[in-house]
Amino acid sequence: MSEATNHTQPEPTGKPDAPQKIVRSEVEWRSLLTQEQYQVLREKATERPFTGVLTQNRETGNYHCAGCGALLFLSDAKFDSGCGWPSFTLPAQSTAIAEHEDMSFGMRRVEVTCARCGGHLGHVFPDGPRPTGLRYCINSASLTFERAK
Repeated sequence: MSEATNHTQPEPTGKPDAPQKIVRSEVEWRSLLTQEQYQVLREKATERPFTGVLTQNRETGNYHCAGCGALLFLSDAKFDSGCGWPSFTLPAQSTAIAEHEDMSFGMRRVEVTCARCGGHLGHVFPDGPRPTGLRYCINSASLTFERAK
């Protein structure tokens, strides 16, 4: 397999803090990701609850997009929601994720994706703890974890 290229495009919103977009072909994505990561990030699959390697992670550090390495969440925003997936009260930066209406499976939800590569992360729900009241319910397969030094 050939090494994947990192194609970037300027963010069309004009926001100075918006991340550079990463564009890759499906062949490049498949060569970079495990099958499970590909299914979650590129095909919007959901891992089974309580099976993700980061669900019970309590270490201090940063959570990054498994597709492009963008910083998405900090460990101090992680909490145990009991839902079976890693849960966070807020992203590392407001520009780290994008939100989209999701009407699949006869439900109205808010999907969250990586703002940099467009990878599917999970959903955000309005039933989290204070102060945000939000629960970012994220697939472990869409994340990598970097332990604090």
